[in-house]
Amino acid sequence: MKSNYRRLIGFVGPHKQRLYLAFVTMVMNSLLSGLPIIGVLIPFIDTILAGKPIVLPHQDQLPTFIVDFVYHLNALPRWDLLNLIIFWTIGTTFLRLIFEYFQSYLMNDVSQCVIRDVRNQVYQKIISLPLSFFSKAQTGALVSRITYDTGVIRDAISEGLTDFLFQPVQIVMNIFALLSVKYIFDIPWKLVFIIFILLPLVIYPVFRVGRRLKKISRSSQEQVAEINSTLFESISGIRIVQGFGMEKYENQRFERQNQSLYQTMMLSISRMIIVAPLTEFIGFLCLGIVLWTGGREVIDNHMSPGAFIAFLLALFSLLRPFKRLSRVHGINQHAMAAAERIFEIMDAPNTIVEKPQAKNLAPLKKEISFDNVTFSYGEKINLSKISFKAKAGEIVAIVGPSGAGKTSLVNLLPRFYDPQEGVISIDGIPIKDVTLKSLREQIGIVTQETVLFNDTVSSNIAYGRSKTPQEDIEKAARIANAHEFICKLPLKYQTMIGDRGVRLSGGERQRLSIARAVLKNPPLLILDEATSALDSESEILVQEAIHNLMKGRTVLVIAHRLSTIKDAHRILVIDNSQIAEIGTHDELLAKNGLYKRLYELQFRI
Repeated sequence: MKSNYRRLIGFVGPHKQRLYLAFVTMVMNSLLSGLPIIGVLIPFIDTILAGKPIVLPHQDQLPTFIVDFVYHLNALPRWDLLNLIIFWTIGTTFLRLIFEYFQSYLMNDVSQCVIRDVRNQVYQKIISLPLSFFSKAQTGALVSRITYDTGVIRDAISEGLTDFLFQPVQIVMNIFALLSVKYIFDIPWKLVFIIFILLPLVIYPVFRVGRRLKKISRSSQEQVAEINSTLFESISGIRIVQGFGMEKYENQRFERQNQSLYQTMMLSISRMIIVAPLTEFIGFLCLGIVLWTGGREVIDNHMSPGAFIAFLLALFSLLRPFKRLSRVHGINQHAMAAAERIFEIMDAPNTIVEKPQAKNLAPLKKEISFDNVTFSYGEKINLSKISFKAKAGEIVAIVGPSGAGKTSLVNLLPRFYDPQEGVISIDGIPIKDVTLKSLREQIGIVTQETVLFNDTVSSNIAYGRSKTPQEDIEKAARIANAHEFICKLPLKYQTMIGDRGVRLSGGERQRLSIARAVLKNPPLLILDEATSALDSESEILVQEAIHNLMKGRTVLVIAHRLSTIKDAHRILVIDNSQIAEIGTHDELLAKNGLYKRLYELQFRI
């Protein structure tokens, strides 16, 4: 926990100037809070209310400035002293509130800056992680870590760190006031000892309860992540939920998770709120003993009422920061549970890394080569000893039964995954020796599941190329057979297409993704089942767009509809994680093997 807390506080480092300034305001706030204890209460009670001069026991042992100050107070008429105390109180309160405002503003500024930085770093880490990470993680859970967990950390900075810095200053100031009253007015030591004996009793239950809070808090944060995942899945899949009549099931699932979170949160709250009454009871126990002991001193004229009241106020002021610090411990336990979950993301290993001396990859000129490539995801072997070449300008089709490893094969080329064995090369240069940016800039990808963003049509086509001229965007749309339907949209190229392009049909979304690939103008193209989910009319338009896109490029195309790859220069038939057959369409039909069986199944020959 300590290392995580230091790591979390490390995010404050870039904003330490604000923190230092906030600390100065805390000191001034505490100083102005403590002054009225000595400077106002005693003369108000002893001189103004009781009409007696302030008596200093053993004044010959006190500093001269204190004796002179008390002498001037005793010399003032009661009305003049009352006016002086009122103006003094109003003035110090006004200044204290100014410092309190800036203290709160600066600490909240620091906390917001820290959370901004944490969210940026977590997001940057997430989008840099390989696909293998996302295949195990829930989208809603990742979103929860960036939103909910960072919010918990914000509380630890804005409230926890504030009190962690401010309350010790308050304690020091109040102890100083307490000892000053004791020293000046000869308060018996037994009253002071009573306080310092009882104070550890305030601290003990705080740490006792805090041990449980961290575990409970982590459980609640994981349950929030589960709820976010359920919301994300059910809302994004609302057509399936309603289409299968599963509203009741989803409601019950959400209610179970929500009830579980409620129970965990109430358990956490019960632990948090028990600390306040415990510390308050101990505080009043302390007060009762001090009242009984000090009251006897006042009755026996061994102590003035003003000095005793000032001592009591200093005592109460001393107990308040201890109570606040008890709350800080609970907040920090919540924050540490959240920090652990966030640091799990930030520490997640990135298996796809560049070599220190990685070079930029020159545009493809000769060929792509797979040499004895073996890839496994977990215990399952997806590809085994795959070897083939695709010359520049060739169309290489990849077919085979579902689950044979076709998508795994094309995912290795842009290094979404790395093989465990073998080498993938472009023009004789292993792709692991080049920068990821230069490698992926050469590859365009069009998949069955189109990925569009809740932005304008133009922004989606020019994704990654924000400064692209509008005429180039429209040219790419024409090549992709998208310009005509775009012009029918309400704002044409400036129309917002909704989350995941929900306002467009499947064929329209696919043509936008093709236009995006056209604009990128990559020498190498990967097509993964790009037309398998379209109706006949849309398929004709998309096929024509794909044909335009493929011109002059090296293409790896995965297709279930074998009629679309008859003209491929080479067809790889993948079965049981290996290349079962390789050849042209006519050659594979003549072999009377797996390809022919797949072809006959589709066309019922």
